[in-house]
Amino acid sequence: MQSPKLEYQSVLTPAPDHLQQNGAEEENMSAGEYLRTRFTTLKPPMVSVANPITLLKMLDRSQWMNFGVGFAAWTWDAFDFFTVSMTLSDLAKTFDKSKADITWGISVTLMFRSVGAIFFGITADRYGRKWPFIINNILFIILELATGFCYSFESFMVVRGLYGVAMGGMWGMAATTAIEDAPVEARGLISGILEIGYSFGYLLAVVFARLLVNTTSHGWRPLFWFGACPPVLIILWRMALPETKAFQDRQRLRDATHNAGGMFLAEGKLVLKKKWLLLTYLVALASAMNFFSHGSQDLYPTLLKNTLQFSSDQVTVAQVVANIGAVIGGTVFGYYSQVFGRRLSLLACCVLAAAVLYPYCFTEGNGIMGAAFFMQFAVMGAWGIIPIHLMELSPPSYSTLITGTSYQLGNLISSTASTIEATLSEVYPLPPAANGEERYEYGKVMAALLAVVIAVLAVLIFLGPEARGHEFDAAHDQDLVEAVMEAHHGEGLEKNSETHHGDDFIEKKL
Repeated sequence: MQSPKLEYQSVLTPAPDHLQQNGAEEENMSAGEYLRTRFTTLKPPMVSVANPITLLKMLDRSQWMNFGVGFAAWTWDAFDFFTVSMTLSDLAKTFDKSKADITWGISVTLMFRSVGAIFFGITADRYGRKWPFIINNILFIILELATGFCYSFESFMVVRGLYGVAMGGMWGMAATTAIEDAPVEARGLISGILEIGYSFGYLLAVVFARLLVNTTSHGWRPLFWFGACPPVLIILWRMALPETKAFQDRQRLRDATHNAGGMFLAEGKLVLKKKWLLLTYLVALASAMNFFSHGSQDLYPTLLKNTLQFSSDQVTVAQVVANIGAVIGGTVFGYYSQVFGRRLSLLACCVLAAAVLYPYCFTEGNGIMGAAFFMQFAVMGAWGIIPIHLMELSPPSYSTLITGTSYQLGNLISSTASTIEATLSEVYPLPPAANGEERYEYGKVMAALLAVVIAVLAVLIFLGPEARGHEFDAAHDQDLVEAVMEAHHGEGLEKNSETHHGDDFIEKKL
């Protein structure tokens, strides 16, 4: 009986840069031919994949540790981000601003995340994942503490903007750390579990907001002070681990040219020259995905509390139910994307989200919790596929930069989602609450925005490429190999290996 590893086959569909399986030469493809392949490549590959337990057993200790620290960092990244959503009403009262004004604290964080993604992405791809990761977490500690000590709206906005820089750098580093050394057969499942760290962080924010907000004389501030503590443990964990093996292999090739910095730049030029269209597509896909999640999540606690007049306990329960759906969805869709393909699985998530959109936004009473479960099952099911999908489509040498930056540029483009929803909802007032608080019909605006987002996302997924099973090691990094070969011939490195051709030189250095 064959092992799961031998049964698994990679499937690469034509990409905008004409990526083909087994390193075949690029072929010219007209727009019409490419569009026709969008239908044929949706056919489920139906490859044999082992059960989840067997796949997880394939990870060795090093791979588990890398995954664990990436998951922990991404979970707490999400926790820190959602602390503002969990304290929206309290922040508005403290700073004497409207809720729409406070949502700019969410938006400014999203806007500055692309700055962090570019800076930390470049440093992580050039110098390694470890120390940029540690520095990033140190910034988390400083900025979460600083948020808790803000006493003016202006200082709050400045700190949340700087926090956005720190947050922007984490996703790419967490994803590459967790996934790039993992067995190829298990990457869909690992991707799904990694991404539910976002939901887990959201869930933790809900729970700790209930425990820490307005339970002391400091109001909302203890939630942010508490948020600065776990990154200390994450830093210590990462310090105990080495660089990923995939990065070490690439670095050995760069060092062999005696100009690692120049080699890194040469790889970047090749990536921009050959794959600019693919990079543009990844940003568009990430933008739609971020509208999908932020549009359905950021103001949902406000909808429950303000529109439906749920108690704090009811809001907590509803959010817990929704995030249980998210956790299950990310794992299930991540795993089955190995069987049915990334694109088809993503489209299935869009169909499910469209089906539950109306009850998610307009159901009254506790019945809305069921709709919340299935909506977040679909939303985070799609997100469970995204880390591995972006990494497979990205050039391995720049995987942290490209996956992180495309994701965060998507965040930048979608950064006004919560502000749009909050502002437009004020056009649809409801009768005031018993305590005189103004009420708005958030569900109507949320439903309209999500309907458009789901349609656009489905079109982008249908039109896009797929590279399921693409390897991340240096030997399969065509841009790195090409840059090394140019240096090998251009700088006379063959003098040190006269009996080796280019491929032999690459193999020797690996």
